[in-house]
Amino acid sequence: MAGIIVSLAVRNLKRHWVRSLLAGIGIMIGVFAIASLGLLGNSLVLLFSGMVTDVGDTLVITPHLAAASGDPFDPRSAVGATIHERDLARITKTAGPNRVIPVVESAERLEMRDRGGYVILLALKSEHIPLLLSVREGVYPRETGVGVLVGALLAEEYDIAPGHIITLGGEPARVVGVLEERGMAIDINPDYAVVVTHGWYVDRHDDPGYTRVLVKVRDIGSMAAVKSEIDSQLNRQRERFDILDSREILDLFYSTYDAITLFLLGIGGVALLVSGVSILNVMIISVTERTKEIGILRSIGTRRGQVMRMFLYEAMVIGSLGSMTGGVLSLAGGYYLSTVVAATLYSSFSAVPDVTVFDLRGIGYIVLGIVFGILVSCISCLYPAIRAVRIRPIEALRYE
Repeated sequence: MAGIIVSLAVRNLKRHWVRSLLAGIGIMIGVFAIASLGLLGNSLVLLFSGMVTDVGDTLVITPHLAAASGDPFDPRSAVGATIHERDLARITKTAGPNRVIPVVESAERLEMRDRGGYVILLALKSEHIPLLLSVREGVYPRETGVGVLVGALLAEEYDIAPGHIITLGGEPARVVGVLEERGMAIDINPDYAVVVTHGWYVDRHDDPGYTRVLVKVRDIGSMAAVKSEIDSQLNRQRERFDILDSREILDLFYSTYDAITLFLLGIGGVALLVSGVSILNVMIISVTERTKEIGILRSIGTRRGQVMRMFLYEAMVIGSLGSMTGGVLSLAGGYYLSTVVAATLYSSFSAVPDVTVFDLRGIGYIVLGIVFGILVSCISCLYPAIRAVRIRPIEALRYE
């Protein structure tokens, strides 16, 4: 009997194939929306993870500014406030065995052959450079030398290699090395920067103050205690410095991207629910048109559960075909959207990273969309199916 019920369901779909096709397209669009937007949100997280270096062991100390938020990425932090040597000495004493790395960040005009533009200039003590950065080509500069390091993206854009002479701030400088690509980080961002020694910087600038100080905490479990101790020493009388925990900032970024992904999934979910209404409409029309057929089936002994399953099978076929098609199309749609977003994020760079959407989490969004599409189809069919089994056989046989 089950085979007959299935064949009746398939026959009805074929008889009204246009209506069934339109309903299936609605489900396909809904699944495509929820899966491709889920892939887009996942790609945002993957892109950010690839752009950001994990520096979860770092405290970042910056001068407190009345107009700024304390975030090192805040453009308002460009106000020329610095940390002086006496403050650095207090930080070093309070940090104890944890390594303290002072950083100077400014901007200089770089010229190479017939090209030029302003770039970030990072000044570090020579002994601290290997602790933060890795050299891809060349060697590290000496404190008393005139050599400089060039970030990976900057070297790629200007075609710079070790041994080249560049003009930095109007003075020639020899490139002694090109850095490994590091990605954005809470401490420093060297990929599109020139890194010089602190001695090189002091020789050419009057103000030797530091723009930030990094504290590398050896024991991650003691980071909160170290942060509290430094804060109590530096901000005892008034708030003079902002002390940022890199883990808190990273958690904030990831929670923000998770919220964006949830929002995108919500948009796709609304589209899929609207598609479910079309399934409901198709099934109600089908029940109305087949009232007499239902009466005949009930009069020859067909049980109510079998009649209900016939309509559920129809909805499952429409939902399955539409959901599977939408899931397959979402692979291309999600990849395209992710490529556009990656190109936008990296629009100021010459190189755009490869976009990866096919990790386990990304595939999970496709499966979620397909399952949700089939589930919405079946739920939308429940009311028409229940309505069908409540029809009395005698009244159904008299229906025209």
